[in-house]
Amino acid sequence: MSPRGSVCLFLFLLLNLNLQCVSGGNVIVWPSEFSHWLNIKVILDALIARGHNITVVTHTATPSVKTTPSVGYNVDILQVPHTKQDILENMERMLKYWTHDLPNDNIIKASMKVKEMIDFGTEQNQAVCREVFARKDLLEKWRKEKFDVLLADPLFMCGELLAQKLNLPLIFSLRFTFGNTVERLCGQLPAPPSYVPAVVSENTDEMNFLQRLKNFLFYGTQDVLFYLVAKSKWDHFYTEVMGKPTTMCETMGKADIWLIRTYWDFEYPRPLLPNFKFVGGLHCKPAKPLPKELEEFVQSSGDHGIIVFSLGSMISNLTMERAKTIASALGQIPQKVVWRYHGETPETIAPNTKIYDWIPQNDLLGHPKTKAFITHGGTNGLYEAIYHGVPMVGLPLFADQPDNLMHMKTKRAAVVLDINKMQSEDLVDALKTVLNNPSYKESIMRLSRIHHDQPMKPLDQAVYWIEYVMRNKGAKHLRVQAHDLSWYQYHCLDVLAFLLSVAAVITFLFIKTCGFLFRKCFSKTRPDTKAKKE
Repeated sequence: MSPRGSVCLFLFLLLNLNLQCVSGGNVIVWPSEFSHWLNIKVILDALIARGHNITVVTHTATPSVKTTPSVGYNVDILQVPHTKQDILENMERMLKYWTHDLPNDNIIKASMKVKEMIDFGTEQNQAVCREVFARKDLLEKWRKEKFDVLLADPLFMCGELLAQKLNLPLIFSLRFTFGNTVERLCGQLPAPPSYVPAVVSENTDEMNFLQRLKNFLFYGTQDVLFYLVAKSKWDHFYTEVMGKPTTMCETMGKADIWLIRTYWDFEYPRPLLPNFKFVGGLHCKPAKPLPKELEEFVQSSGDHGIIVFSLGSMISNLTMERAKTIASALGQIPQKVVWRYHGETPETIAPNTKIYDWIPQNDLLGHPKTKAFITHGGTNGLYEAIYHGVPMVGLPLFADQPDNLMHMKTKRAAVVLDINKMQSEDLVDALKTVLNNPSYKESIMRLSRIHHDQPMKPLDQAVYWIEYVMRNKGAKHLRVQAHDLSWYQYHCLDVLAFLLSVAAVITFLFIKTCGFLFRKCFSKTRPDTKAKKE
């Protein structure tokens, strides 16, 4: 190749490399709390490793978000009137009620109590929103920093509003909203109720008539609740901040990319849009060696192996009655059990069970001696089980967990029990089923192969699309035109009305023409009245 050709090739490769990577971009982040923050943090760590600068906007009461700056990681902290303890206590009340008391209340009483706790959380959210838009100094500082994109978790409102005020492209990272209301109504994601089950409806994609009726009504109920909450709690605030009539849903609908934290290993087949990207299991990674003491306990299990048991980081309020029932069941199996548990140790605990305040869950699930996973069905733990191919026994507690485990049950990767009604024998039988029936191991391994058989790892996919938006100053070309249609245009009701009108006019003219011709023909054949008289 000639020197000139070599130079051209080098320049081409250099240009291509620049198109594939954004070096030293600036990302502003509006995070949520608890497990939602953990998912965002994984993405942020990957972005920092690629040379990007991150600025996280949080508040003085955050129970989760890292507030200590480090290389590539900056934090702007807003002063709010509530405390970290207020957030934790409200969350504890909600979890306790949802886990233990809600099943015993009627639907009206349950709805009122859940609404009360959600309203309290909304007040805290709005306090943060008011503070961020009252800080003109911070808004001006952020404008001068020339961010490339805003990454937000829509569970915590106002990230989309901040993106509008700063005139930035917006990327959402989320698992779901109830009934997929935000995704459907704001993101315009298609969801035919005939075969796309609403999130937390616990339906599958194979529904009979009654199930389709339930699914249809569930979608409708969630839509009404969403519009009522949006109108009463948020729309006026969004209008006030933007200085012109707008709605929360309209603002959220401006998101360029939606990073959905599931994948086809979990989801049922359904229609998607070009700006909806699956990144389920982005936090999963190969197992690391266990601490020495824990490794010795695991190895002592011999050929029977171990059971990993965790109800997640947020659950610490199991009743002693339930804890005794579970401990008694675990003592009846030959496997050793590693149980993450908070609280007083139940007296029925057996020698084969070891309790820890914290466990390296991913590393345990990836250990070759792990045979099964007892889980509450949180998305993070569920994906670690899929990643490592470990069958599950599900004890769902609240929120999306029953629905998550229904997916796994349908795919024959889990047995699901009601934690409030099960007896020791039920848990023992469930463990024996997943341990002794090869189909459960085969099913979870099939899901694991689907998860790993992707053109790009989930975390790489999330980073790619964030950098894609940064390179292209947004991704509006991936948004469907449905965002610019009114509800009657979207459902073609104006077209239907026009066609019905045309059909009515044609029918009217046809009837009138037939009547006219009939009268003409009849008048010619009928004898003249005068002639008849003569």
